[in-house]
Amino acid sequence: MTLNLNYAQAESTVRPGLWRPAMSLCQRELVRFVRQKHRIVGALATPIVFWLLIGAGMGRSFNSPGVAGGNGGYMAYFFPGTVVMILLFTAIFSTISIIEDRREGFLQSVLVAPISPMVVVLGKVLGGTLLASGQGLIFLALSPLIGFHYTLFSLLMAVLMIFIMSFALTGLGFCIAWRMSSTQGFHAIMNLFLMPMWFLSGALFPANGVSWVGLRWAIRLNPLSYGLAGLRRAMNWHDVQSISLGGLPVNLGVSVLFAVVMFLIASAMATGRVAADMQ
Repeated sequence: MTLNLNYAQAESTVRPGLWRPAMSLCQRELVRFVRQKHRIVGALATPIVFWLLIGAGMGRSFNSPGVAGGNGGYMAYFFPGTVVMILLFTAIFSTISIIEDRREGFLQSVLVAPISPMVVVLGKVLGGTLLASGQGLIFLALSPLIGFHYTLFSLLMAVLMIFIMSFALTGLGFCIAWRMSSTQGFHAIMNLFLMPMWFLSGALFPANGVSWVGLRWAIRLNPLSYGLAGLRRAMNWHDVQSISLGGLPVNLGVSVLFAVVMFLIASAMATGRVAADMQ
């Protein structure tokens, strides 16, 4: 009896809790990001350039009711899509650290530690989520300059949608990066898969303004469309695009489901070994 008690106490001492190792991995991601100044500039400057060039250059070409009905014209319509682009770039690029950690041997040492693989996923995903959310909120702070006005509820809802989308996109990036052995392959998959996902989210044009039925359904089946629609509704309660995708409860529910599914898939993938571990 005494032996079993001592063994249980020793095991509980060896095995760390859930949050301490997860927060340690999360903090490591934040420290790494702060030390790499070019990532901060790139993640913020690129979407701002996109917003200015596309918004100013293409705004007069869009006459869709979903665009014309919003305050501020196309520049205001494209603003939430630019926020999502910031979240996408930051969240996805933060998961490149998985490839680098595996190459340096750090990831292997973490995986043999007496912690659940889900803890590793949680720490990595939380780190990317905080980075993406922080940069998205910095850009969101500029929205009153182009005519967006918030109530306390709508501001909290916008922050919540940004956090949920950041979590989901970081989880998606984790799933892609986990099996990758090179950053070149990761960039190729990102350009092939993630950028079309952003284009088909309704960031550039509303679903109800698309004449081709197949493209309209692609937008509606894209889970990122609902996160963007929820963000638009929080920023502009009269936006037609948000209403066409089911309203705020549907937008929030689909976004949460997307985030949970991505986290569970990433956790399942982390329990096994991949070919990249042998390289």
